[in-house]
Amino acid sequence: MNHKLLAFSLIILLVVGGCKDLDELNINPNAPSPETTDLNLLLPTVITTLGTEVVNLGFGDLAGVVQHTQKTGWQGGHNSYDWSSPGQGWSDYYGVLRNADELYKKAKKGGYVYHEAASMVLKAYMFGLIADLWGDAPYTEALRAEEGAGYFKPAFDSQQSIYQGILADLETANTLLSQEGGIPINAAQDVLFGGDLGKWRKFTNSLALRYYMRLQAKQPEVAKAGIVKIVNDPATYPLITSSDDDANIDYPGTANSTLPNGGIPASWPTNTVYNISPDGEYMRRKPCSTLIQVLKDLNDPRIAVWFDKVPQPLVLVGGTDVSRASADGKTREVSADVVQTYENTYNTPVDYSTDYIGIPPAIGGAQFYNLQLEGNAAGQGRYNSHISQLNTMYEDASGDLLQMRLLSAAEVNFILAEAASYGWISGPSTYYENGVHESLNAWGVGDEFSTYIAGAPYNGLESIMQQKWIASWSAAAEAWFDWRRTGLPDLEAGPSATRSKLPLRFYYSLDDDISTNTEHANEAIDKLVPTSYKGSDPTNNSAWSKTWLLDGTGKPYN
Repeated sequence: MNHKLLAFSLIILLVVGGCKDLDELNINPNAPSPETTDLNLLLPTVITTLGTEVVNLGFGDLAGVVQHTQKTGWQGGHNSYDWSSPGQGWSDYYGVLRNADELYKKAKKGGYVYHEAASMVLKAYMFGLIADLWGDAPYTEALRAEEGAGYFKPAFDSQQSIYQGILADLETANTLLSQEGGIPINAAQDVLFGGDLGKWRKFTNSLALRYYMRLQAKQPEVAKAGIVKIVNDPATYPLITSSDDDANIDYPGTANSTLPNGGIPASWPTNTVYNISPDGEYMRRKPCSTLIQVLKDLNDPRIAVWFDKVPQPLVLVGGTDVSRASADGKTREVSADVVQTYENTYNTPVDYSTDYIGIPPAIGGAQFYNLQLEGNAAGQGRYNSHISQLNTMYEDASGDLLQMRLLSAAEVNFILAEAASYGWISGPSTYYENGVHESLNAWGVGDEFSTYIAGAPYNGLESIMQQKWIASWSAAAEAWFDWRRTGLPDLEAGPSATRSKLPLRFYYSLDDDISTNTEHANEAIDKLVPTSYKGSDPTNNSAWSKTWLLDGTGKPYN
């Protein structure tokens, strides 16, 4: 009997142990369960994946829209806004939000008020971007699929209500961050502010300032009241006013910028350390002539930080059929007939500048611009010795200036300058100069401020928006959002653009939204207001339709 009991006990232990082993085998180490994931490990994941999306926007296709850059390979979405099929998906954005929401829930459950506040700020940032880019979107019913099938196809909230919600959450987050006695944020895991609650508060209120100004054209009284409230109570609402407090995230530079299986990018996206292809992202991305010309007109010191001078300028010489390197190889000599053939073929004039040259927006033959007709021009995105390239620092995997830039002191000061230009607060010229100075500081050329500002003095709203547009280099989404509501700076679509005006929003994706959440997506599409530039788009789901934010404002066009 004892032997039978012993044998039976061993069998039970083996079965139980085997089941435990099977359970452990079913745990995905790359996607830990919410129950076992530490909130301090979630925090850097949320911050860096959010930052990645900001860089992808601001150094990606939106940099083409606002004419900071152009591409010489795989350029349709960048240069010409060819976005319609199948549209732009937001699945990655909601992926960031799911992690941020898990951080929020764990912080709330454990009484970690500072982590709770940080998660609210990060969620507000991402929900704000979604509303900015698409308009109406899942908000109150989003991130709730675990509650049951009723939330598998969430309703779309109005763009207006999303803005209201995130401003309310930012107010709450600021209050939580001002409390004393909470459990500190782990400095090592906080890759944004190193656990500094004061900087988190400044970020929170600066983000609120951004969204109050977002409402300037649609709800000016709401925008004014919110901004005045913040400015008049700096003790309660501290702001990012110095570039030392900019909301930036460093790249460690330890791995490829695009990692499989949802990995966190660790390197600057145009680096050539991990992408050595001769037609890679670094080589195909060039400065746009619109930005180059403004920087040259203003003798702007940031031009040398962002771009390299043209390696081999063109020189017009006599004769016919001349296209050769000069004796010293420093220039390329071309005759008038060669130039004429190029200009007739591409309907684009040659640029003989000897310092910086950018590609005009949305031209035909960007790949061959400025007589790049030989050698490497056969491949998309290849080297072009007759135009400027991005500064060579953008070939690096990391660096002091290669950062995910979420929100800057320059932006805050320009928002305040704009508010002052409307008479909401005082001191437009002071805020304007502070904005310029902090942008120069951020890019390491602050010691040239006095000379620079003498040639770029405050001259009303147009000067504010021009400098804010410049300062948004590598974070161009904000420049696009500003242009939509103000029409400044005055940007014109290029000759090969999909439409004759710049786009206003992202398309709802056929794959992510329209085919999977059809009823609610169509309700949102029906609310969009088409403009005369909707063109061949079959429904109001057009990049040239207006969301609630622009409807009725007359901006930037009707």
